[in-house]
Amino acid sequence: MNRKKSQAAAEDIEAVVTSFNQGAMILEAVHSIQEQTVLPARICIVDDGSTDETSLRLLKELEEEEKMAVPLIVLRQPNGGVSAARNTGIRAAKSPMVLVLDGDDRLESTFIEEVGSLLRETPELIAASSWMRTFGVLKAEIRPCGGDIAHFLSRNCCPATHILRRRAWEQCGGYDESMRSGFEDWDFFLSMLETSPDVSIGIVEKPLIEYRTAPASSNVRSMTKRLDLMRFLIEKHKKAYLEHVADAVLGVEAVSMSRLYGWENEILRGMERGREVSRESVDFLEHPSYGDGGMAAAVRIASAKKRE
Repeated sequence: MNRKKSQAAAEDIEAVVTSFNQGAMILEAVHSIQEQTVLPARICIVDDGSTDETSLRLLKELEEEEKMAVPLIVLRQPNGGVSAARNTGIRAAKSPMVLVLDGDDRLESTFIEEVGSLLRETPELIAASSWMRTFGVLKAEIRPCGGDIAHFLSRNCCPATHILRRRAWEQCGGYDESMRSGFEDWDFFLSMLETSPDVSIGIVEKPLIEYRTAPASSNVRSMTKRLDLMRFLIEKHKKAYLEHVADAVLGVEAVSMSRLYGWENEILRGMERGREVSRESVDFLEHPSYGDGGMAAAVRIASAKKRE
């Protein structure tokens, strides 16, 4: 192995990287693990039935590379989706904690050090992650909040890239392999949080994940099915939703109000600058929604117009 003198090793953490026709992106993901200030005990790449020649060749080269900072294995299986790939990798791990990383994303160099420390210092955490910095079509800093199950009922509060306690994965039955349209991470976190009333998921408040964004990504595509997927989650985790119904409803309402106020302020600023508003905004002002704060927003906009 070719480990730098400055790199320590975390024998209690192994890394699972999922790959499906990832091409050279898989090299970036693996390289980001090898450059960690604290290295995992092992890297397991799960190839979920890749078919393109470049991906297959690069996986073979990684498998045969002798100058690795970390021992690396490649597990191959027929295409079964990211949930099945993650379960395969976690099942093969022997460590009490497992890092899950998608093959098209990357880690900042202190991710394992800082997130691993948070888990070791906080026994009630069943998993932990960090804020994210996006690259690709969107450059932004994303700040998920983590929390207990009440926080996770209205939206997913943890990135897909995280370190989990293997026993929590075992207790909840792992990722749901039937979910191939999206939201499998959200479902998995809910399942882990249901294992005990006292557990939660932690977040290091630094952007230690580099998350690749693209118009055709699975995360973006899943938004077209959001209502159907949320119905599935509510029915699957009905007990949790019934026990925390106020938290779930108010969480959705808080997001809705935040976006409504943001839209309202954009309309007002556009009016101040003499810009023409969109057809959708004109339609809304002519026929405001009722019972969700929409009419109140339209009244405030109309009042501002009259003051001009």
